[in-house]
Amino acid sequence: MSDLVGDARHLSPSAQEALRLRAVAALVAGRDREDVAALFGVSLKAVDIWWAKWQAGGREALVMQPRGKPVGVHQVLGEAEQAAVRQAVLDHRPCDVGLSGQLWTRRLVGELIAKLYRVRLTEPGVGKYLRRWGLSFQRPDKRAVEQDPEAVRRWHEETWPAIRAKAKKDGGEVLFADQVGIRSDQVAGRTWGERGRTPVVRRSGNRFSVNAMSAISTRGRMHFMVFTESFTAEGCAGSWTGSPATSTTRSISWSTLTRPTARRRSGPGSPPTPTRSSCTSCPRTRPS
Repeated sequence: MSDLVGDARHLSPSAQEALRLRAVAALVAGRDREDVAALFGVSLKAVDIWWAKWQAGGREALVMQPRGKPVGVHQVLGEAEQAAVRQAVLDHRPCDVGLSGQLWTRRLVGELIAKLYRVRLTEPGVGKYLRRWGLSFQRPDKRAVEQDPEAVRRWHEETWPAIRAKAKKDGGEVLFADQVGIRSDQVAGRTWGERGRTPVVRRSGNRFSVNAMSAISTRGRMHFMVFTESFTAEGCAGSWTGSPATSTTRSISWSTLTRPTARRRSGPGSPPTPTRSSCTSCPRTRPS
């Protein structure tokens, strides 16, 4: 009988595992090694190797093992270097570290690696590192660069508790108000389209715009109004005076977000806040 009766290397890993286990089970049952090799179409050498593994480690020595190099073996960047790049991506923008742009791409991360460690990686290689670090490609949230953490803290810990206590004492309602401009040709958001071809949205060439003012209460009630005049402190106060939000017998405390436009258009001669209502400006960054 030939030493090499068959070749099981063409089988899948799971099929090879089943073959090993069945062959050893036949040996345990008392069959000769030659019979087992002929029955399963493998070499005597393979049968002897499986039997030796069985005796040394039992069933666990015969089950399927992961193939290829273990994750992390022979990586270009060491663990400390990977941790440094990952933290730089999370804590900084590309322009903060001498690169161009404000959003990280695989190309820019590769440039950062080359700048720090003089190692050039392909974009797919950079992508593997990013996925291994638990990072994904996302649309970022935005924060105002003028954010004043101290002002936000004071609003949370001092201003807001005082407003809430006054509204409760007066039996009033607290409203959070904000303003937005809307143009007839505005198209917001994303849409699906064919790869390589930018979708086209048809819109009117006759541009016009309106302003909208909205307010929501801590109880979930919402009020809004639309007007064509410019948004100024005077117009805002006058509009809210006659709005349904202030036409009740209860007192109203309403808070607006601090905006440069509103500050420029409101001067020393700004009118007082409407009757039975009080106005407070929130910090530039919205309190959560």
